[in-house]
Amino acid sequence: MEKQNKELIDEGSLPKGSPRGWTDLLRWFDTDATSDDSGSREPQRVDWVRCVPFWGIHVMCLGVFWVGWSWTAVTVTFLLYVCRMFAITGFYHRYFSHRSFKTSRLGQFLFGILGASAAQRSPLWWAAYHRPHHRWTDTERDVHSPIQYGFLWSHIGWFTSKANFRTDLKTIPDLAKFPELRFLHRFDSIVPVLLAFTLYILGAGLEVFYPGLGTNGQQMLIWGFFISTVVLYHATYSINSLAHLWGSQRYETNDYSRNNFFLALITFGEGWHNNHHRYPASVRQGFYWWEIDLTYYGLVVLSWLGLIWDLKPVPEHIKTSRLVGDQAKPSYDRRTIQEHG
Repeated sequence: MEKQNKELIDEGSLPKGSPRGWTDLLRWFDTDATSDDSGSREPQRVDWVRCVPFWGIHVMCLGVFWVGWSWTAVTVTFLLYVCRMFAITGFYHRYFSHRSFKTSRLGQFLFGILGASAAQRSPLWWAAYHRPHHRWTDTERDVHSPIQYGFLWSHIGWFTSKANFRTDLKTIPDLAKFPELRFLHRFDSIVPVLLAFTLYILGAGLEVFYPGLGTNGQQMLIWGFFISTVVLYHATYSINSLAHLWGSQRYETNDYSRNNFFLALITFGEGWHNNHHRYPASVRQGFYWWEIDLTYYGLVVLSWLGLIWDLKPVPEHIKTSRLVGDQAKPSYDRRTIQEHG
């Protein structure tokens, strides 16, 4: 019992006697404010109180009917989509989840901040759920498999549940050892809130100093933060859901991962999902030149600038082995995925 209490204190958790309602509210601001792990016994029960901010972001998009639009606001919305999609795909996914390249400790922290601006929680939470996904793809232990739990749950339900709020830091010891990443994890709402505030101030300033641009604080907030974030959400979520249902399979991967050109376009290369499940460790998901992978191109540019290095390529034998319909394909089990990322 003494050891259990110590672990709760170390994780910043509230005592078990704390009122449940207050705990749910505190978790909007402090992800360690959790009193128990009862959600793990109810894996498909949505935690409605904790998810109020998430649903609120969607509802706030309706504000467009009051604030109107301008080319300035739409341009900022597009640019923020591009920057934050790259941060999710290049940093949260290919770096934090798969370690497909290297960077400095400062670079790692900055990449974490950029990814956190997408309001998809922390890099620790993201990686802690993504790594097991590759180990247990489309089995009952894959928490967002559309094959096991249906499209809606895989797309938007799984991360709203109580079971999938907590982060098992034992799955990411290489990341959890950094206190600055632990801080981003514990207070994962800080960066999105600061982004929203900055956009409002930007819009208000443009209204005063450059009125010809036709925007203001409210409009910039609705378009630049809320609309951009919601579009970014569902494009990202489509890889968990649609990329296991819609598209073609080049490789035998013992799962339902698919390659999909349209999803690859809107997610900057993540739509080459069957490729990715064939060799998760690679920095490149479009294995061939005709498979557009904007994230990979951006990471190459960062390597030219010296910000990242040791980008892991796709070995030639990976490209040409275990093809669908290949009668000579080697035996395969899920340990292969662990060995390759």
